[in-house]
Amino acid sequence: MISGGGTGGHIYPAISIAQALKEMLQHVDILFVGAKGKMEMEKVSKAGFEIEGLWISGIRRKLSGQNLLFPVKLISSLLGASRLIKKFNPDVVVGVGGYASGPLLYIAAKKGIPTLIQEQNSYAGLTNKLLAKSADRICVAHDGMEKYFPKEKLVITGNPVRKTIKLNPNRKEEAYRHFELNAEKPVLLVVGGSLGARSINEFILAGLEKLKEHNVQLIWQCGDGYHEEMAARSEGKGGKVVLKDFIFQMGFAYGIADVVISRAGALSIAELMLMGKPSILVPSPNVAEDHQTINALALVEKEAAKMVKDVEAMDKLIDESISLLEDKSRQEKLSKNIRSMAHENAAVDIANEIVKLAE
Repeated sequence: MISGGGTGGHIYPAISIAQALKEMLQHVDILFVGAKGKMEMEKVSKAGFEIEGLWISGIRRKLSGQNLLFPVKLISSLLGASRLIKKFNPDVVVGVGGYASGPLLYIAAKKGIPTLIQEQNSYAGLTNKLLAKSADRICVAHDGMEKYFPKEKLVITGNPVRKTIKLNPNRKEEAYRHFELNAEKPVLLVVGGSLGARSINEFILAGLEKLKEHNVQLIWQCGDGYHEEMAARSEGKGGKVVLKDFIFQMGFAYGIADVVISRAGALSIAELMLMGKPSILVPSPNVAEDHQTINALALVEKEAAKMVKDVEAMDKLIDESISLLEDKSRQEKLSKNIRSMAHENAAVDIANEIVKLAE
């Protein structure tokens, strides 16, 4: 059983782990458990796996009437988790973070079923920290995680990423044609996460004229909720701008990007590592415990990425991007350092730890 979700940063690694198990084992039954009404209920099914939902949500950090329902939801989800475990009878239960994994791993540990946690971030999430004491194995993406978890349980595996992001070098010309871009001019790729990011969109919008002056071609994933507005507000302002609500051909986009502007979510960083892309990270200020800043600093300290704070980005982001696009030696240094941090076989390594627990 694999549980967790709430964001793509939890869901896609979970799917990658499940796919690795399918490839590794001739006979394996996998059941996902998520939170009812959250995106995992759709994404996991689309990936071809069965999923059950629990009635659970996190505690709001601000005063909210919804917090009054939390004890009721928790009891309901614990009972639901117990029923699912009894029916499915798993050999191992895996949690990838997010509040949906809490009840399932708690009940599994109580029943003596081996459990494994996968923590994607440099800063451990609340659910995983609470579950760590009873977990048998904890797979992490970064070193130094013994400050959150028992050292003897840790295995550094990295974060699993989707295989489709790696582009065959022979298809580079096809990628330029796909986006209708000129191979002789620099390409800046902007991604604000799967849902987009309002502040990053505003920073890019404000810098379109300057990017045009420097002949920068832009591939811009703005998010579905912002696409119509950004299309209207950016019309006629920039040079060559490829505006997308969501980039399905991410392999093409990474393959031809000279520099990437990105949020500092764990999954985004894992992809940038694998692709070895010179990057400017703009951590989201709206996440728990400011964990994206901690993620970004883990790279900045190793000279593997640049960071611009969200609050400073309106003044600095475009200038920093142009400066990096015009400095090939800096690009090469960042690329080399971030590539050295990649874990290409993360999903397989985690799947191997699951199999060990099962045995």
